[in-house]
Amino acid sequence: MNRWWRRVGARVWAALRPWDPYRSVKAALAALVLMSVLITTGLVILAIHSATELRVITIFSAIASLLITQIVANNLTAPLREMTAVARAMAGGDYSRRVAQVRRDEFGELAETFNRMAADLAAADRHRKELVANVSHELRTPIAALRAVLENVVDGVSAADPETMRLALQQTERLGKLVSQLLDLSRLDSGATRLDAKRFEVWPYLSAVLKTASLGMGTGGTGSRSRARADVPLHLDVSPLELTAYADGERLHQVVANLVDNAVKHSPPGGRVTVRARSGVAPGSLELDVVDEGPGIPEADRIRVFERFHRGSHPGGDGGTGLGLAIARWAVDLHGGRIEVAESPRGCRIHVTLPGAVPAVP
Repeated sequence: MNRWWRRVGARVWAALRPWDPYRSVKAALAALVLMSVLITTGLVILAIHSATELRVITIFSAIASLLITQIVANNLTAPLREMTAVARAMAGGDYSRRVAQVRRDEFGELAETFNRMAADLAAADRHRKELVANVSHELRTPIAALRAVLENVVDGVSAADPETMRLALQQTERLGKLVSQLLDLSRLDSGATRLDAKRFEVWPYLSAVLKTASLGMGTGGTGSRSRARADVPLHLDVSPLELTAYADGERLHQVVANLVDNAVKHSPPGGRVTVRARSGVAPGSLELDVVDEGPGIPEADRIRVFERFHRGSHPGGDGGTGLGLAIARWAVDLHGGRIEVAESPRGCRIHVTLPGAVPAVP
């Protein structure tokens, strides 16, 4: 019964909003006009009973109306003036200022929306600065290493033997991988990527992906030839064997390759990486797990592990770019799926759910 009364009260309160001067600008203006009319009428009645001249009453009526109008107008336009000041500060690069939300009317709603926009712009600006700083750092490291190798060769400190050239090639491949990942992220931000989803057989598809990864080319489709770890075997578990799914093959390859690459990096010598695929609830949906036997991901990092350039606190990290998992999340999001760090008794388990029916891209 109390719940019913609360619902009725909420509906009545919402219906009264157009008549509430504290929640509606139109009601406030109507109240202003009504108050001016009442003041004028009261002064006219006072003039009739006190024999005061009409021109004196007119002057006092005009002054009273102007004062009340000025007070109400100043109160109504205060959020607009504050938003103007905040907008000028934002144009100068200061995204920390906000509009005080002291009203409940349309101007108050506008101030709330303005504050959300300011917060989004501040986050975008912060992300841009972090991206520039991180990209600069990531590019500087392999360039400095490559320069050192080449300088040693030029100065005669090192000979241009196959081992030295192999070191230079590794740094060049690292640069190529980073540039390719940054291009993927630029497509993410611009929304230029479109899905070409088709039905496929899971076992031969994943088998080919893992074969590519075992040859050292499973770095997110970048074409890098970095050597895979021979001491970490890859295992594929698909049930049933005739399992089929519906997804974009190229984007799914990015997901599996990056997850496998990340799992191999953090696996101990002799540890096994398992890719497990099962049918989901919906037709064509897919449940995918990539499991390693490494130290796992600390609980504090599980939410941020899919952020760009986030390396977390993995013991024995190899100094990767921190973009692989971000690209994997992007590809899964394009499918309307979900990717997360799942509970595992040992190591790390990344769980991917693809819905089957890919959402339309506007």
